[in-house]
Amino acid sequence: MTGKRLPNSDSKNVLLLMLLTSKIEKAIVRSAELHRHQQRKAGGAPYVVHPFAVAFLLAHYSEDEDVICAGLLHDILEDVPSYGADRMRAEFGERVYAIVREVTEDHEAEDHIQFFPYGNTRKKQWKTRKEGYLQRLENDSTEGLMIAAADKIHNLRSLVDGYIEEGEKIWKTFPAGKEETWWFYQSVLAVLARRLTHPLVDELRVVLREAEEKMFKV
Repeated sequence: MTGKRLPNSDSKNVLLLMLLTSKIEKAIVRSAELHRHQQRKAGGAPYVVHPFAVAFLLAHYSEDEDVICAGLLHDILEDVPSYGADRMRAEFGERVYAIVREVTEDHEAEDHIQFFPYGNTRKKQWKTRKEGYLQRLENDSTEGLMIAAADKIHNLRSLVDGYIEEGEKIWKTFPAGKEETWWFYQSVLAVLARRLTHPLVDELRVVLREAEEKMFKV
C-alpha cells in the first residue's frame, strides 16, 4: 500500500492510498508471465521492468485499480499477440481492455489488432505506427493519456541510461535514428500538454529536457 497527499479542488491535503488488490496482483503476475522472454532494447534488462515502472508511476497519482492494471498490461496486445483481446477482457474486464487498446500502437477499426513483428527495424513501418499513435492520442481518455505519459517517462529514462553506457551505437538497436526519436517524443509531449494537465506531463517535460541535454543535442 502506498500513501501520499495530493491537492484537489476540495482540500489542500488529500491522502491517496493505493492498495495491492487481487486484480492488481493478477495483472502483475500476467505481465511477468507474458513478457518473460523479452528484453529491453536499451541495456537488455528484462522487459517486465518497463510495465512495472509504468504502474509504479501511475500508483503515485491514481487509486483506480483498472488504471494500474492497464499500466501493467499496456504492451501486451502489441507485443504478445497470442494472449489476445478476448482473454484480456475475460481476465480484467472491458474497461481495462479499452484503456490498453487506446495506447496500443498497431490496431485498425473495431477490435482487430494489426501486429508488426517484434523487433521490426523497418523505419517506414516505425514512422507509420508512430503517426497513428499520435493521431489516436488526440482522442484518448484521461486514463489512456496518463499511461502514455508514464510509458514515455520510463522509456526516455531507460534510453538516456543506455546512451550513457553505450553512446551513439545505441541507435543501432532502434528502428529510427536520433532525429526521428526526438521528433516522436516532442510530438507526444505536445499532445499530452494540450490535452492533459497532470504531474505526469510535467515530469515528462522535465525528462525530455534532460534527455535533450545529455543525448539528443539537436
